[in-house]
Amino acid sequence: MEQRGGGRAAPPGGHRRHYSALLPALCLALALLPPGRALPRRPPQLSSSRDMLAAANASLQRLQDLSILGFECTLEEVDLEDITKNQTNTIKACTSEDPETGNCPVLERSTFDKSKCLLGIYEDLNAYRAELRNFDDQKLLATIDEMMMALNTSSRSAPRLPADTGPVSFKDRMRLCSILHAFRIRTITINRMMNYLTSLESSL
Repeated sequence: MEQRGGGRAAPPGGHRRHYSALLPALCLALALLPPGRALPRRPPQLSSSRDMLAAANASLQRLQDLSILGFECTLEEVDLEDITKNQTNTIKACTSEDPETGNCPVLERSTFDKSKCLLGIYEDLNAYRAELRNFDDQKLLATIDEMMMALNTSSRSAPRLPADTGPVSFKDRMRLCSILHAFRIRTITINRMMNYLTSLESSL
């Protein structure tokens, strides 16, 4: 599911690890194409995921247009880090490993666990919300909160860690750029998974 937007292609060599790190998500993109027909309704989870994706796109565009971080925040400038790799996440919870497809995760409709999938999405958002708590984009943070509420997979609220007030170093700004790009890629995955789940429900 996870795929990058337009722009320059990543140069060979230095950023090859980006592609290897995102291979499972890129494979998932092939399985989660949006439904080909119009859906009769738009569930809250789907609406919230679309709002979150739009906010992530707008936030990155704003950084690039205004040069807020002091450098061009593009995929070519950062090393992407999957902060969810050691936890239950969207890729692990919503797909299964098929020995015949190598490392590509696949959707197994017969064994698909919706509750587990939604929990994986929630845990992703929880992790990114904590990382972005200091980011000055209340609209983006609000869409993450709304999506977590729409998922309703946990009775506890997402932790609200205190914001740091110290100076932001160049390393911190580079990390913020990396986290935002990784988050945008994950929101594409989540949005398409919401489309998939909606299509399943509408076919019942």
